[in-house]
Amino acid sequence: PSPIKMTSQRPFPADDFRVYCVLAECADYDSLPESETQPHFQGVTGLRNLGNTCYMNAILQCLCSISPLVEYFLSGKYITALQKDCSDVTTAFAYLMTDMWLGDSECVSPEIFLSALGSLYPAFLKKTQQDAQEFLIYVLNELHEALKKHCQRRAHEKKSAQRCCRKVMASETSIITRLFEGQLSYSITCLKCENCTYRNEVFTVLSLPIPSEYECSLQDCLQCFFQQDTLTWNNQIHCSFCEIKQETAVRSTISKAPKIIVFHLKRFDIQGTVKRKLRTDVRYPLTNLDLTPYICPIFRKHPKYNLCAVVNHFGDLDGGHYTAFCKNAVTQAWYSFDDTRVSEIPDTSVQTATAYLLFYSCQPFSIPIQTRKS
Repeated sequence: PSPIKMTSQRPFPADDFRVYCVLAECADYDSLPESETQPHFQGVTGLRNLGNTCYMNAILQCLCSISPLVEYFLSGKYITALQKDCSDVTTAFAYLMTDMWLGDSECVSPEIFLSALGSLYPAFLKKTQQDAQEFLIYVLNELHEALKKHCQRRAHEKKSAQRCCRKVMASETSIITRLFEGQLSYSITCLKCENCTYRNEVFTVLSLPIPSEYECSLQDCLQCFFQQDTLTWNNQIHCSFCEIKQETAVRSTISKAPKIIVFHLKRFDIQGTVKRKLRTDVRYPLTNLDLTPYICPIFRKHPKYNLCAVVNHFGDLDGGHYTAFCKNAVTQAWYSFDDTRVSEIPDTSVQTATAYLLFYSCQPFSIPIQTRKS
């Protein structure tokens, strides 16, 4: 699991920002093949590839399909929360979401957003392939940092036999934490004295192992992730009761289920100098994903989830291509996004063996309210 990590940021010349965005709108971009051109719907907009940036385009399309996030930016709510000293990435993101939802173009350029993010993380400007899951974490982090509020809320604990479900309230909240942030609770049991302790960990993405080389289900991956592990030998944990390292049993549960849960299928395996990609066909449901078995009973508010977006990866570790499947809140149809190429697809085509990231929502999406255009 990957918690939101706080990082330093540098300001962008705010006065020049709108000028750059206008230039980006007017920039020349790849045109869609005539055979793939179709009526332009809100939120169904291609993105120009700026040189091995398919990983970025796939993530941006998935975020653009999450209506509560889009509405937050289209309505201008982000402006009042924006931290003035770290507004460059978030402002660029807001303009891009606006162009993708309210613009008239079938394709827009994410050049200004990439430039803003690249000023903080230069690796993204090298025009080399990057990992989409890592890129997602960086983007969510930067949005959170720019929009967070400090909350004076005291941590509390449910009076229950389920002590592993202690819920620590976050001191900083944002639209990112409200939508994407979940919490895992670990029960850690010493196998010598049976003393049990608990630890909480925040996550925005759950990285799931793939337990088969050929075919398995998402539930198989979840069961593998949440099964009890025994830590022995060099992995032993210090027991405060025994006062030495002991073999330990560790089990995790979800004590706070996010509204949007993102699963990262761990297809890339690196052992020493040996690299390989797992091409397992992981079967995942489009509707009614049941997370009940993995959520602490007293926190089972949103046990059923529906798929809203998928990031696909083609190729190998050293080279490949990313695309996205996203469900549009306006048309309620699924679309395939391959940089500038956009096409509607049937529900039956959403399930593929190339899935790398899965976005699930516990609530159906409504059409974003468009009260202003930045």
